Amino acid sequence: AEGTSIVFITHKLREVKAVADVVTVIRGGKVIESVSPETSVGDLATLMVGRDVELTVSKAEATVGDAVLQVRNLVVVDDRQQRVIDDVSLDVHAGEVLCIAGVEGNGQTALAETLLGLRPVHSGTITLSGIDITHAGVKEVLEAGVGYVPEDRKKDGLVADFTVEENFMLDGSFSEPFAKGVSIDFGARAERSKKLIEEFDVRTPSSTTLVKKLSGGNQQKVVVARELSRDLKLFVAAQPTRGVDVGSIEFIHESIITTRDSGIPVMIISTELDEVYGLADRIAVMYRGRIVGIVPPSTTREQMGQMMAGIVPEGIAA
Repeated sequence: AEGTSIVFITHKLREVKAVADVVTVIRGGKVIESVSPETSVGDLATLMVGRDVELTVSKAEATVGDAVLQVRNLVVVDDRQQRVIDDVSLDVHAGEVLCIAGVEGNGQTALAETLLGLRPVHSGTITLSGIDITHAGVKEVLEAGVGYVPEDRKKDGLVADFTVEENFMLDGSFSEPFAKGVSIDFGARAERSKKLIEEFDVRTPSSTTLVKKLSGGNQQKVVVARELSRDLKLFVAAQPTRGVDVGSIEFIHESIITTRDSGIPVMIISTELDEVYGLADRIAVMYRGRIVGIVPPSTTREQMGQMMAGIVPEGIAA
């Protein structure tokens, strides 16, 4: 409005349509086309990816089983002894996606890190398939069957100077198919990597390419492929599509629903409401370290916004 020219770079199509006067789509380092912001999100996505993209998550009704993860009265404190998780109780059932929603910084990350064993529990309990993992370390939690996609893939999910092959074996380097005794089975590692690259559509020159040379979407696919290829009892993913293009988002969402449909319980932590509504069978809303309520995805955006601000709307059970 003051006459300043602005170049706004984003892959979030809602933001594009909200603020742009002209939309220029770049793919593969080349300008594909410049269009009006009135262009539909479907057409924009097609220009971005080069093919038709399914922007809504296609899924059947969940077949929900027993509670696999049970969290009871969980309290976690930070270095200042302030509660970052404050008396949280929840269940995640076999065959369902439970999404944890909320404004970033309200305890969602701390909850994921606590489940993985990265943060100590002050009080309360965590059980997985009836086994107490409240005070288990990271290695024990992974071996118990928890798959984990961290919110920052570059900092916590990958080793940038390792190859794609080496990143695939990060949390399984001491066991089959990557190792025989104390030795790495390089042949089995290469074969496993080839299979995962094909199955998860990782776009890489080869399995021996350094992972830092891949695009952000393909780096995320490496993390997701590694975790979902393990024998899991629970899959936890924090911001699974952050910084990822719409084509990779589509694939990752499909992989999450396939995991759910195989009977594995899934917990997704996301600040993207479109993602939450698309994936969730139930939504737990967090505010200042507490669960404000657990609601169905039929809950309106207005009600969800109120809950994310710590207000329980009329007709919503706290």
